[in-house]
Amino acid sequence: MNIEESNIISIDIEKEMKKSYLDYSMSVIVGRALPDVRDGLKPVHRRILYTMFENGLTPEKGYRKSADTVGSVLGRYHPHGDASVYDALVRMAQDFSLRYPLIDGQGNFGSVDGDPAAAYRYTEAKMSKMSVNLLTNIEKETIDFTPNYDDRLQEPSVLPSRFPNLLANGSTGIAVGMATNIPPHNLREITDAIIFLMDNPDAEPVELIDYIKGPDFPTGGIIMGHSGIRAAYTTGRGKIALRGRAEIEEDKNGKGTIIINEIPYMVNKSRLITSFADLVKEKRIDGITNLRDESDRDGMRIVIELRRDANAQIILNQLYKYSQLQETVGVIMLAVVDGEPKIMNLKEVLNHYIKFQITIIKRRTEFDLRKARERCHILEGLKVALDFMDEVLKILRASKSINEGKEALINRFDLSDIQAGAIVAMRLGQLTGLERIKIEDEFNALVEKIKELESILLSDEKILEIIKVELIAIKDKFGDERRTAIEMVTGEVDIEDLIKEEECVVTLTHLGYIKRLPTDTYKAQKRGGRGVTGVNNREEDFVEELFTSSTHDYILFMTNKGRVYRKKCYQIPEASRTARGLNIKNILPLENDEKVTSMIKIKDFTEEKFLVMVTTNGIIKRTLISAYDTSRKTGLIAINLDDDDQLAWVYLSNGNDDLVIATKNGIAIRINENQARPLGRTARGVKAITLREGDKVVGLAPIIEGNTLLTITEKGQGRRSNNEDYRLQTRGGKGSINYKAVDENGEVAGFRTVSDEDDVIMITNDGIIIRTSVESISTQSRYAKGVRVMRVAENQKIITVAGAEKESDEDLELDENGNVIIAEVLENTETETSIESTEETASIETETSTENAE
Repeated sequence: MNIEESNIISIDIEKEMKKSYLDYSMSVIVGRALPDVRDGLKPVHRRILYTMFENGLTPEKGYRKSADTVGSVLGRYHPHGDASVYDALVRMAQDFSLRYPLIDGQGNFGSVDGDPAAAYRYTEAKMSKMSVNLLTNIEKETIDFTPNYDDRLQEPSVLPSRFPNLLANGSTGIAVGMATNIPPHNLREITDAIIFLMDNPDAEPVELIDYIKGPDFPTGGIIMGHSGIRAAYTTGRGKIALRGRAEIEEDKNGKGTIIINEIPYMVNKSRLITSFADLVKEKRIDGITNLRDESDRDGMRIVIELRRDANAQIILNQLYKYSQLQETVGVIMLAVVDGEPKIMNLKEVLNHYIKFQITIIKRRTEFDLRKARERCHILEGLKVALDFMDEVLKILRASKSINEGKEALINRFDLSDIQAGAIVAMRLGQLTGLERIKIEDEFNALVEKIKELESILLSDEKILEIIKVELIAIKDKFGDERRTAIEMVTGEVDIEDLIKEEECVVTLTHLGYIKRLPTDTYKAQKRGGRGVTGVNNREEDFVEELFTSSTHDYILFMTNKGRVYRKKCYQIPEASRTARGLNIKNILPLENDEKVTSMIKIKDFTEEKFLVMVTTNGIIKRTLISAYDTSRKTGLIAINLDDDDQLAWVYLSNGNDDLVIATKNGIAIRINENQARPLGRTARGVKAITLREGDKVVGLAPIIEGNTLLTITEKGQGRRSNNEDYRLQTRGGKGSINYKAVDENGEVAGFRTVSDEDDVIMITNDGIIIRTSVESISTQSRYAKGVRVMRVAENQKIITVAGAEKESDEDLELDENGNVIIAEVLENTETETSIESTEETASIETETSTENAE
């Protein structure tokens, strides 16, 4: 045969095999084995549900033979075997396979024992109430349609999926060279996570675990440990240990019985019981005398009777180890994204769903808007006909045909062809007054609807709000409690459990060096003392923040830019008293010009407490503490600031406090915090005080009955004043005088609430710290200069005032000259240091327990 004259084309078999196999692989991946990230369905499932929708097999209708549905799917959209279609239909009807079944079946659809479903000629099926939400608004051009296998019909490329089906029901599939195994989840938890992510698009995947605790299998069970869940949600891959739920019962004779009420997901119950028997026969487990399956329509119950001398817990542990009573579920979050398979973490899966739903809402709104405009256009024509009814009738009577009448109406009233057609098609009954009112009411309602639809398309916030509302409605209707519990296991210990809970002092310097250290570092001195060195700083550095906290407390770091960062106290590095500490930029991702201005300690975020914030420009804002219950590496917005403003002071309030806001020029204003209504986390706030030129806020103090208000100046003068000296004023006023002698004694450095049982800690700009009793500071009117509370050198000034609980003055140690000995507080100090014992200066050694300066 002459090859050159034939139609044979010479090709490289290696290239052809690669190309053909790649085409086959992609066909299997995209068209058969893997779910779409948007609706969580494989093509066969999508085609079954759409065919049922077309056939009217909705929940309110009657059942129809499964054979009818299978035949319709094969004939219209799915050119494969009938077994593949029926098997997929059966699985969607099994409440032990899907967390939220999509098919409502009648007849034998199999069992958890592995019994097969009856043939499709015996069973009947229709859509479940849940599956209707997958096709909601499909008729409103919300999704694209593609030609079916013979170009005769159009089938949906994806379903609108008004709930996150991929995570709710999960998916399993084996493609070519890859596989997916996404476990089912709880609808309530998924919905909460989606709403959180829409409100916080920068959230980390680990933050979503606060909402989605883990997989929630339809057969219940217990997930052992959190490490596999964290790995799966943050990387897209993980291994989860899932075990059945078992209880140990003991009769009055001491004979034990193991009762199994739940088994791991996708485990065949009949085979599981058989494996128990095999373990007994093989003598791998000793002590089991009888096995019974007492399961019925009320639930699962496997009874394992034991010998009287058998240890039930040991046998149960052996069953977990040697049988499928404990299984490892491998999670691979693989789905088709834009036609390509992709492994995603939890945040990526939810983001793809949110993006898809935004598209659905936009396309639905555009469809409704177009229809509303079209109807409005027709109604405008009908209104013209009603306004000129006699003339319209005259024109139509004079016309020889409908087309001639339409043309005459168009020329006379400048109508469109559609409007003229609607007028010609009007019934005589529509000419009555009542029908006229109906047309006008419909027209006016459509005008309002068009405005609303247009506003939705122009606002991303409104679109997200619609998604939230519709998701919450589905959650409220179909959501239920978790079935799968999550328990800690031996060997998986939270890091916090390894940290000893103890009190410590946290300090932050002006240049941003932070550390924590034991509470007994600082010793109390009498009023007017010189203090001790608290930290060895660079010459231009000094301590700005100091308070005590438990190692397990949360520390909120509020910055001058209005952001808040969250850390556990034990995450702050521990250092000695004279050590500088670690620069806070190594702990928090602060910007170059961002600085921490306040630190607040929080036990937890469940209490009904508020963060009250005041800026240097006198803006006040309060927000529920629960709004900040989020850990994000990049921080959260605590308050939106004006360009020339900074966050100056933060206070943790109970919600109904009177607050006094003080400024550096000696002005103060007392207001009730309820004058500033609670605002959202990202709000700006409202004016608290009208500042005079050059003034700024330096303190925020609550009014507490029985306490006094302490004012300290930069030059060490201080006094206490009674709460009654500060009258309640209206928010936004100019305030009244708090301290008159600012020219003589320096500007106000600190202002806080104190009691007789407190000590006060003062810190100078060169790092000198002194602690003295509040009781030694006299109470005077707010016009008085006060007394000297700390000796400040000419080049020194007080920059921070903190509070502490009062210390005892018992057990003073004196030297041979009668001087009070300062306790040794530095490591490796070989000698004791003493100072003159006077009324103004003494050292008291005791345990320190300070409170947050805020």
